[in-house]
Amino acid sequence: MTDRRAQLAANLAQVEERIASACASAGRKREEVTLIVVTKTYPASDVRILRELGVRQVAENRDQDAAPKAAACADLSLTWHFVGQLQTNKVRSVVGYADVVQSVDRVKLVTALSAAAVRRGRELGCLIQVALDAESGERGDRGGVAPDAIEELAASVEAAEGLRLDGLMTVAPLAGPYAGRQRAAFDRLMEFSSRLRGNHPAANMVSAGMSADLEDAIAAGATHVRVGTAVLGVRPRLG
Repeated sequence: MTDRRAQLAANLAQVEERIASACASAGRKREEVTLIVVTKTYPASDVRILRELGVRQVAENRDQDAAPKAAACADLSLTWHFVGQLQTNKVRSVVGYADVVQSVDRVKLVTALSAAAVRRGRELGCLIQVALDAESGERGDRGGVAPDAIEELAASVEAAEGLRLDGLMTVAPLAGPYAGRQRAAFDRLMEFSSRLRGNHPAANMVSAGMSADLEDAIAAGATHVRVGTAVLGVRPRLG
């Protein structure tokens, strides 16, 4: 465990250095960017070590892994983000531990999240996932709505009881005009964010960038970066 703590501390320090350097290059203050550590496939023991090392925000993408992990860490002061594609039959479980769902991409999901949040008497933050590779009326290969559906979905979240519209999220697309062009993708997301804030001023969170491209996301203006491998190491294969 001591070796693991040292490894995570060293990795975290490297990521922190990257974020600080990217902020400096972009003329931004370090406190403008929040690190979310993606702990998927890693045990609750790692989450505990990360909390000791100062991490306050963690993310998961599969409810079957996240629910028991969150329960095992219920005594820790953490903000849990759900970042994976979410089926409506998993919503009740996810709302039990997640503080923010970053992958809202359809009205049916908004309705289910609202009902579950109201049932639990809590407010759930929501990010609309934007698929930069999706045509109008379609969803992206990795989830998310086409850009022209952002406002309709935003209005749906804002009108829903128990939900709070926090902003936008994207994953750099593997196909389409932005494939391999992360900076351009994140710049485009910032344009959508600016437009969204015109009608929803409080929806100012922009979640973009991961281990390989966090610098591009910060340069574009992202407020949150989601980093897994660079902190936790290469992920074990899922069986």
